[in-house]
Order: sequence, then C-alpha cells, then structure tokens
Amino acid sequence: MLKNIDRETRKKAILTATINKHILEAEPVASEDIAEHFDLSSATIRNIFSELEDAGYLTHPYTSGGRIPTQKGYRYYVDFLLSQMQLLDEEKSQITKEYKKKTRRLEDTLEETSEVIAQTTHYAGIVSFLEWQDKIFYKGLSRILEQPEFKDAEKIRLLIKVVEDKQQLLGLINRDFTDKVKVYIGTELEYPEIKNCSLIVSSYRRKNKPQGKLAVLGPVRMEYNYIIPALEYISEVLSETMESID
Repeated sequence: MLKNIDRETRKKAILTATINKHILEAEPVASEDIAEHFDLSSATIRNIFSELEDAGYLTHPYTSGGRIPTQKGYRYYVDFLLSQMQLLDEEKSQITKEYKKKTRRLEDTLEETSEVIAQTTHYAGIVSFLEWQDKIFYKGLSRILEQPEFKDAEKIRLLIKVVEDKQQLLGLINRDFTDKVKVYIGTELEYPEIKNCSLIVSSYRRKNKPQGKLAVLGPVRMEYNYIIPALEYISEVLSETMESID
C-alpha cells in the first residue's frame, strides 16, 4: 500500500500508525505490528523506525524492544498529522444531552461541565471562570490514575499535589493563547512534576467575551484525535448555555 508513494509520505504514515497503536495499547510497537498493516516487510519498517528515531520522533525503552513516541513525535502528530479531527453525530448528541436540562446556577453548570469533560474524555476535566480567581472545578482525577503511566506511587503523589494546588492549576489553564485549542505536551507545561502529562485547553465565551477555560489533563499518551474535537465541541455548547444564565 505504501510502496508507490514517496519516502517522506511513507514515513509520516508509519509514524502515525505507530503513535495510534501505542496510544491504544500503551506498549512499545514492534515492526511486525506495523508491517501487517502495510504492504512492506518488517525489515523495511525497522529501517524507517531507525530514521524516525534518529530524527527524534520515536525511541525504544529496551535494547531490542519496539518503539514508543517521544514528546517531539507527539507534537508533530498533533500539529501536522491530525488535520481531519471531528466528532461523530452520536458523540455530539451524548455531550449535549446533559445541557438540555433546565438551566441552573452558574456554579452548578460549571461543575457539571467538568464532569461532562471527564466522562467524555476519560481523563480529568477542569473548568475555570475568569471572575473567580480562587475557584476551580475538576472531576475525574481517578481516571488518570487508572492509566499504566501512573503505577508509580511518586508520580501519583506529584500529580495530586499539582491538581490540589488551586492557584497552580489555575495558572496552568488560564494562560493566554489565540488558537481555538491549545495543546501542552509533557515538558511544555513547565511543571516538572507532571512532565508525563499533557493538557488540552479551550476557551468558552458569553456575549462574545471570554468567560473562562476548559481543560483535559491526562497522560502524554492520550487520544488527541478524539479529545481535541470533543473539548472544542463542549466549549461551544457551554458558550451557548452561558447565554441563558443570569
């Protein structure tokens, strides 16, 4: 399938397939795993793995093991390889269902939104409201701790420390950005305690004015191709809901 395309396009396709498989299985990816999806030999895949590793997109945790994405690999994946991200209609319906209930207090709506984010993405959902500098809503921390990356007790302790520090958490998600969604991967968060995490942030508005931020916190190995459009859609629905709150 990839034999008749140029080498750079082939490398991108193999990088994408490798990252997708690692995201789903949380295990190093062997050349045989990728070769079975393409009309290429395992030896050819290994050569391309080596090139991708030399370029800094993949690494291998063991001397003779499979490959896993590096932070650079995930960044390239998010920036250049996920151009067709969109939610299915049934996924949108599931998100909007909670918002069709009778409008309640602002605080209830924001707390519910953090729960919707956690349920939709299976990671921690965080919501801030710009006028409340000392208040933040978050749900789903336990969902992060279920991931293989957090079997280590010290990683758990550091993660909980960051999440429970409200000012630190607000500082993380309330950063200014001009994009519709901002993705911070690993060390881009600038908090060494959670360098094995990624944070996806979106804004919500009321009367066309910024009101606060929505965020998903999870491991670097997360399903960006689903979570990014999901968070975008939740921010759109919350912005609409905010118009009906006094």
